[in-house]
Amino acid sequence: MSDEHLRYPVGRFSPKDSYSMDEIHQHIARIAELPNDVRGITITLSMEQLATPYRPGGWTALQVIHHLADSHLNAFIRTKWALTENTPMIKAYDEKAWAETPETSLDAMLSLELLSALHLKWTALLRKLSPVELDKKFLHPETKKEVPLSRNIALYSWHGEHHCGHLKIVANTR
Repeated sequence: MSDEHLRYPVGRFSPKDSYSMDEIHQHIARIAELPNDVRGITITLSMEQLATPYRPGGWTALQVIHHLADSHLNAFIRTKWALTENTPMIKAYDEKAWAETPETSLDAMLSLELLSALHLKWTALLRKLSPVELDKKFLHPETKKEVPLSRNIALYSWHGEHHCGHLKIVANTR
């Protein structure tokens, strides 16, 4: 398997200039299903596999699971900021450093439970957004780009599939 495929098992995220309501609803549905998908893969993994990186130099499966909860929690907060402030500048974070904090060595169920509860609340919110609200934006401090919520929904739909792809790579290394 090529390094590109190991890094991006579902391909790189390719944002669009705009998204139809049907596309947004499909992305929200994928976000809603992510906790079940991750749980389904995780329960098949042995302790050895949870400690296995999906590629040389990559995160372990356990770190990927904890990263999903951390990252999607940040995405939820960014959604709330965009809805309640006028194009707020969000806080970036060092996801590599977050993947190495002490709790990322703990049981995957901690993050699976968080991801499940978070996605119930997040997708309930996303499903209620109007087209005007979906156009609300936040400003990313590193890229200096304004990101509309519709694009962020598409990004996190992809992000979940991206990391499920990493977990599947580890699951298939029996």
